[in-house]
Amino acid sequence: MSGTWTSSTASSAAKPAEVQRIGFAELGLALRRGWQDFQAIPTQLVFLSVIYPIIGLFAATLAAGREVMHLVYPLAAGFALVGPVAALGTYEISRRREKGQPVSWVNAFDVLRSPAIGPICALGLLLLAILIAWVAAADAIHAATVGRLPAEMPWREALFGTPEGQRLIWLGNLVGFCFALLVLVLTALSFPMLLDRGGGVGRAIATSVRAFMVNPLPMLGWGLIVAVLLLLGSIPFFVGLAVVLPVLGHATWHLYRLVVA
Repeated sequence: MSGTWTSSTASSAAKPAEVQRIGFAELGLALRRGWQDFQAIPTQLVFLSVIYPIIGLFAATLAAGREVMHLVYPLAAGFALVGPVAALGTYEISRRREKGQPVSWVNAFDVLRSPAIGPICALGLLLLAILIAWVAAADAIHAATVGRLPAEMPWREALFGTPEGQRLIWLGNLVGFCFALLVLVLTALSFPMLLDRGGGVGRAIATSVRAFMVNPLPMLGWGLIVAVLLLLGSIPFFVGLAVVLPVLGHATWHLYRLVVA
């Protein structure tokens, strides 16, 4: 964030955030505004630089063979858990456009100079810890189900043609959903709020949780929208995420503005 953090901003950061009620119409409004921000300041090349290492990670995982094949899906699904960190630059671009300040794709990196960079990094580390816990849980579920089958059995047969494979599918997706819901509740609005108002991680998370308590169905609807768009953007080879991620990032900023007074 360019400029200084004024005393009025610091004062507002000490006050409890007021959460407003929204409906499903506001979700569409946030998406439209996010698309407008992306059209005004395209950042797909920036996001491609993030996505290509991810493609390399999956290629390396696939090349490693059956021993780690079961981690491909958890890693792909787990990318959504750290998506808010990847979208940080788009929040800054939307913030500057909202204020009528000069803006270009380079301003996405201004977040590194934000007075709230400490709490932002701390929240990012929390997401990383949740991602590691999810991958560990997925590995444990695999070991307790399909991992018990003979190693020579083809993985497609093991996954779709055995009771162990069926248990892996429903249990893995159930646990993955719980992790995704946890991240959504804790961080749906936390990063934009830290960038906008500063303050501590606890206050930002509490505001995000309160937003869910006040608007449970719209916020769950937002989570579904994010999940569907990330899935579509991942086909094929994650390249579509170069557009989906910045649009969702901009839209998340506008959703924050609509929810937090």
